[in-house]
Amino acid sequence: MPPRRRTSPDQGRAALAAWVAESDSLDRATRGTAVRFTLEELAERAPGNSVEVRVPPFGVVQCVEGPRHTRGTPPNVVETDAETWLCLTTGRMTWAAALADGVLRVSGTRADLSGLLPLTDGHTR
Repeated sequence: MPPRRRTSPDQGRAALAAWVAESDSLDRATRGTAVRFTLEELAERAPGNSVEVRVPPFGVVQCVEGPRHTRGTPPNVVETDAETWLCLTTGRMTWAAALADGVLRVSGTRADLSGLLPLTDGHTR
């Protein structure tokens, strides 16, 4: 069973579209909604508990099939800031470029999400 969404898909898509249109001047609440929506979208598309994706301070999800982690620091972690995350999910930045720029931190053998991103074409309606 996929995880229950906490962000309304309509509000999430609207927030992501607002970020695509004006990322530099977007308010914190709308940016947070866009991040949470895309995290939930990733968890729905790649259900599982083997990778933890963190975008502080806005959200965290577990995704990708594989061994479930239940205690302590997860072995497979992806962490980045909101701007980078939204760039990755919309295709404005590639996984490799984010790693090379040092704005994406990953650990573990399952923490490569390059095959799952972008989530949109960058032209969200």
